[in-house]
Amino acid sequence: MATITAPTAQKPAPPGILANRAVRKLAILAVAAAILVPIAATQWPGTPWPTPLTVDVSEPLGKASDWIIDNRDSHPLFLYFFGHVSNVVVIAVRAVYLALLAVGWAGVTAIGALVAWRAAGVRLALGTAAAFLACGLLGMWVPTMQTLALMVVAVLASVVVGALLGLAAGLSDRMDRVLRPVLDTMQVLPAFAYLLPVVLVFGIGVPAAVLATVVYAAPPMARLTSLGLRGADKEVLEAVESLGTTARQRLLTARIPLARKELLLGVNQTIMMALSMAVIASVIGAGGLGDRVYQALASVDVGAALAAGIPIVLLAVVLDRVTGAAGERLGESGKSAVTWLYALVVAAAVAVAGRLAGFLDWPDGWEVDIAEPVNRAVDWMTAHLYSGVPVVGGTADWAAHFTSWVLNPLRDGLQWLPWWSVLLIVAALAWLIGTWRTALTAVLAMAAIGVLGVWDPSLDTLSQVLAAVAVTLVVGFATGIAAARSDRFERVLRPVLDVFQTMPQFVYLIPVVALFGVGRAPAVAAAVVYALPAVVRITTQGLRQVDPAALESARSLGATSGQQLRQVQLPLARPALLLALNQGVVLVLAVVIIGGLVGGGALGYQVVFGLAQGDLATGLVAGAAIVCLGLMLDRVTQPTERRAKKGA
Repeated sequence: MATITAPTAQKPAPPGILANRAVRKLAILAVAAAILVPIAATQWPGTPWPTPLTVDVSEPLGKASDWIIDNRDSHPLFLYFFGHVSNVVVIAVRAVYLALLAVGWAGVTAIGALVAWRAAGVRLALGTAAAFLACGLLGMWVPTMQTLALMVVAVLASVVVGALLGLAAGLSDRMDRVLRPVLDTMQVLPAFAYLLPVVLVFGIGVPAAVLATVVYAAPPMARLTSLGLRGADKEVLEAVESLGTTARQRLLTARIPLARKELLLGVNQTIMMALSMAVIASVIGAGGLGDRVYQALASVDVGAALAAGIPIVLLAVVLDRVTGAAGERLGESGKSAVTWLYALVVAAAVAVAGRLAGFLDWPDGWEVDIAEPVNRAVDWMTAHLYSGVPVVGGTADWAAHFTSWVLNPLRDGLQWLPWWSVLLIVAALAWLIGTWRTALTAVLAMAAIGVLGVWDPSLDTLSQVLAAVAVTLVVGFATGIAAARSDRFERVLRPVLDVFQTMPQFVYLIPVVALFGVGRAPAVAAAVVYALPAVVRITTQGLRQVDPAALESARSLGATSGQQLRQVQLPLARPALLLALNQGVVLVLAVVIIGGLVGGGALGYQVVFGLAQGDLATGLVAGAAIVCLGLMLDRVTQPTERRAKKGA
């Protein structure tokens, strides 16, 4: 007798609204919040971060600072280790500086031009020579040589340290996991926060400036070295291994040669990071161009700041172009080593001829003073634009309105929110854009700020960052779209972006203070100008890399130019736009912190105060809070790649 089997019960399909991944995440988060929030609100009521959940680290940090100060001149650790490190740095910087002075301005210019010619061609060689000559014409030859000597030593040390760390991370998964959070922290920590512990150990002077620069500039080299080693062609490595080579031989003959472009890109990024640190390091006695910029900032002398800032920009542009061109030519046959020999012989001949002719010091009669006309122009702008402009009002009115209409409500609104609601918002944003691990990291980073006892100053800094990022994205996306749609506009815009991107952060503070006064608005304005070039470049590149076939298909269907932008280019360029957002946030945060020097307040002021007063507790706690804030912002603005077979 045949048996009749009952039909197997099928699982009911989830409601249509829950089929969406984002809705499911929010639903799970809402259930968790319904359970945890009443407990937290009952146990620790109130809007600010609850006092019982804070940890006072000022006492142990204060004791550590006192111990360092008391033992810096007597303890064996300082006498036989840090003391020798300091001496080596001083000797190295002095040796390079004296060598540059001995070669003279003609020799330095010739050597720079010939190296640029060998690496990138005649056009860049002429540009390099013009850049060095411009430094002399501006009356900044000696400060330029001081900065160049410090940068040579700092970059070499950064490259060596970064390459060794990247080598360890590229060859060992365990080391990669250990170093990744360390490098993340080093990149997010503001440059100012590096200065205080270094000054405590080494004191004010060149050693502290060089070592702070090394700590700041080494992470890009480490990351790119690791990336290059891990991205080496597997088939090539297998072919080399099949020949019976050892691990060391495979590293030297295959892995490192295959990673040459990444290594040179790491050198390029290290140079740019070191130069950006040049002005900040002047606060602790680095001297050179940075010291001139810092002194100009103290006296709000825009002309003097520009005269010292232009050589920094020229050095950055030349070094960026030379290393970038060398990286592009690595795969080409290039010229033989004999060409290098000819170039060195010519450079040596020019240097000797210049020395015999007395062309060592830049002639005073060849200098051009731009400070006075620049200051006159700034005075005119201040007199005519600062206040009293009909209809539109002056820049001081704009700053006041921006503060009262945007910054104050945003800060007060964030500080009004209950502490648990801020954590909930952070969790929701991070989980929507990434995974639950991303959300957990962001929430823990935000909670750590409260535990350190700097909840309200951190929200004040966050309000400035959010306001600056909003302005940066509106202007940056609009400019990037225009540059992507017009080759002529992009060509005109490129040198402007180059200058803005290489200008030291301090230089931006001087004109905005002259135009907007002192306060949080100038800090936001400087942050917008500093972050704008990166957002524009990434947006332009992302839109230009959209598949032409997709655009052609849209045009064939009769789509207008605006429809192609909205329905094809922007959706396909979404990863690049999110990267632009992420980079904008990181760069804005860096300058908002420096804005503490011009009345930005909040965490930036605490870092500056800790550095000025030698208060390790205040400076490091604020620095740690900035790291946590940067980590949180990074997690809520950078999507996390999901594995295909795993849910978020």
